[in-house]
Amino acid sequence: MHRLNLAQANTLIEAALAKGAELGLKPLTVTIHDPGGYLIACQRQDGASNMRVKLAGGKAAGALALGVSSRTIGDMAVDRPHFIAAVDTMSEGGMVPAAGGVIICDGSGTVVGAIGVTGDTSDNDEACALAAIEAAGLRAKN
Repeated sequence: MHRLNLAQANTLIEAALAKGAELGLKPLTVTIHDPGGYLIACQRQDGASNMRVKLAGGKAAGALALGVSSRTIGDMAVDRPHFIAAVDTMSEGGMVPAAGGVIICDGSGTVVGAIGVTGDTSDNDEACALAAIEAAGLRAKN
């Protein structure tokens, strides 16, 4: 497997939204991207603002662009704000330097895509992304 398929993307979305419901979170938006950063699937819960699709996508696409989670990009932005600002202007899907974007790997460690979650606190967004990856039998890139 070199990329997530639509069935896997939908499984990831359902699992992320289920975790959000379990935690009683605000309305979430979840995007799933292939290894090139292109959107495979997206769902925006009722009540989620319209900008959330771009925010979730920016978390996932940014993670793929730099090869690290969007949480790590947020840490990088503190240390090297000019670098992150410059890379953001070059990236296709934008870049959101806040937790919630996680690279997804298969069992052998090959990158197969990424998930972006937004709508609640960044920590809660990331918790939903990680729960979804685990529920789908995949691995988050460390």
